[in-house]
Amino acid sequence: MEASNLLKDQFLQTLFHHLNILCLFTIICIEFHLTFIFRLPITHLFLVSLFLLVVLFFTFRYFSILPSNSQAIYLVDFSCLKPPSSCRIPSSTFIEHVTMFKCFNQDSISHMAKLVTSSGQGEETYLPPALLYIPPTNYFRDAIHEAEMLFFPVIDDLLSKTQISPLDIDVLVLNCSSFSPAPSLTSIIVNKYSMRTDIKSFNISGMGCSAGLIGINVAQKVLKVHKNYNAIVISAEILSNNWYAGNDKSKLGLNSLFRMGCSAVLLSNKKEAKYTSKYKLSQLVRTQTAYNDKSYLTATREEDSEGITGFTVNRTTLQVAGETLRLNITTLGTLILPLKEKIYYSLSILKKKFSRGKCSKSKVYMPDFTSVVQHFCTTTSGKTLVLEIGKGLNLSGREMEATLMTFQRFGNQSASSLWYVLAYTEAKERVKKGDKVWQIGIGSGIKCNSVVWECLRPIVNEFKNGSWADSINNCSS
Repeated sequence: MEASNLLKDQFLQTLFHHLNILCLFTIICIEFHLTFIFRLPITHLFLVSLFLLVVLFFTFRYFSILPSNSQAIYLVDFSCLKPPSSCRIPSSTFIEHVTMFKCFNQDSISHMAKLVTSSGQGEETYLPPALLYIPPTNYFRDAIHEAEMLFFPVIDDLLSKTQISPLDIDVLVLNCSSFSPAPSLTSIIVNKYSMRTDIKSFNISGMGCSAGLIGINVAQKVLKVHKNYNAIVISAEILSNNWYAGNDKSKLGLNSLFRMGCSAVLLSNKKEAKYTSKYKLSQLVRTQTAYNDKSYLTATREEDSEGITGFTVNRTTLQVAGETLRLNITTLGTLILPLKEKIYYSLSILKKKFSRGKCSKSKVYMPDFTSVVQHFCTTTSGKTLVLEIGKGLNLSGREMEATLMTFQRFGNQSASSLWYVLAYTEAKERVKKGDKVWQIGIGSGIKCNSVVWECLRPIVNEFKNGSWADSINNCSS
């Protein structure tokens, strides 16, 4: 009920926007009618007032929606971690290992084996060293060691690619959902790279797979306030302390599908960044539905009946995620879609609302986002969810290829996975100057976040290095 009300509000906002334009057009027609029918000198004042009205209307709209140069935020570059080969865990090895763990019964082993083999996950995914032991260890020091394995190489690579010093970083945003030590993870990075005393650091936890885009939003807010700033946003998930050693099937998905990954993104609002950056931030929309108990309880970290902590994913996840995604794209659509698509969408809602019989059961028109977006990077939460998102957005197999190939190659890397998807698209050299890239992150809560980037220059030669360097040529085109 709440979701339908929010959709109705979004529709009314779009309708009100179109009515404003219609009213302006009506006033123009009336002014011209009075001027040319009566042909009196005083009626020329109508034309003057009409001209002023049109100028004021479009001037107000121009300055209200166009960000100033100081607000322009650029994505200079980003890096994705390629874990060491010693951490590779083929499906057969994973199944063999869990068979040897005494904590699992046969039903749990069969369930995990089914998840791994049917999910679309490949043979080149990675787990941290602590989870490769028999049995796995989950000491605090293991999680810290994993954090260092993730953060330091990817930050080194980003600093090398962008040729900036750690002292040039003004903002540090790090998101990691389920591991929050003291000192914080950002403090570990500040200490390692001897960053400045006035650096603004933010440590985000508990936000799930959508946290990567939440980190972008946090950095965006800071960059809008401070001029000439550089910000690094790091996304990762620590798995060493998240292994579930119980037999509740709803909690075994994390063991089977989540794998190592980390990304680092450099953002800047400096004027000179316009000429060296890959992308410019175009739109960012966040949607949160935790007000609804059904959504709030869809994915939770909790104890099972034996007191063993794990991450539960309920069967209603697909439905709730779909509803939240619909809310998010409705909001985003009002910002980026052409007028024609908005009209089609509005008419389909009116038709459904006022029609009876078979027409009342017709589906609401899904706008054609491919008319404004060329590349789609969606959450890698498993083949089923990926295909459902693609189906809901009317996307083709080609448009979902990057997400499916990322899940096959690296598994579900939580918040960092969206950057591996974009890295795949870049490695295939499909991103051209002027193209729009849409990243969609869905996480526990349920939260759905969207970011649209505009490409500022051709992206070439990315296949020579990075996380996809050794495998991009083996992926379908």
